[in-house]
Amino acid sequence: MKYIVLFCTLFTFSLLAQETKLTAQELSAFKQRVEQETKSLKSIRTDFEQSKHMAFLSNDIQSKGKMYLRSDGSLKWEYTSPNVYSVIFKNNSILINDNGKKSTVSGEQDMFKKINHLISGSVSGKLFDDKEFNISYYKSGKNILVKLIPNNKTLKKYISEVNLYFPQQDATVSKVKLIEPSGDFTLITFINKELNVQIDPSIFNH
Repeated sequence: MKYIVLFCTLFTFSLLAQETKLTAQELSAFKQRVEQETKSLKSIRTDFEQSKHMAFLSNDIQSKGKMYLRSDGSLKWEYTSPNVYSVIFKNNSILINDNGKKSTVSGEQDMFKKINHLISGSVSGKLFDDKEFNISYYKSGKNILVKLIPNNKTLKKYISEVNLYFPQQDATVSKVKLIEPSGDFTLITFINKELNVQIDPSIFNH
């Protein structure tokens, strides 16, 4: 009897985890909602929890911090645990502050622009019509899952797939999963998200 119960439980969980492609009507409604609700999006401020999975490590690497995004493309990841450092994407450059040790990486190269666009677009949900990705849409549990596979050869060297998770009644991303060609991945979960709040420009200073 207990084996029957166990089988039924596992079968139920497998059904819950299934991904079902959106119908044309569901897809149209989802795109319209996201487009409409993000049209006036000026800024996002949110806490995040990040889990980095690497095949050769027995445990995932966990970290926490805050993320700031403005409509002008300025983006800051501020890690507060377990290490203190920040990464700022601003004016085609990457500004790094590793516990007081500052450095700047010139971002004139096309790669940096693509990475910045990928991250900020993932957070705000504005990648749907990007011709550099093959995009598919699914229902996954209580979420809408958007899968983006890069068409750009340079980007493919670093990212093989991006998964965006939208709660079904939310127009902004709740989780982002960045999958590398090796199979390693980074999962970022946003919590305490605030939209269209005033963000001091000095936040993006090096």
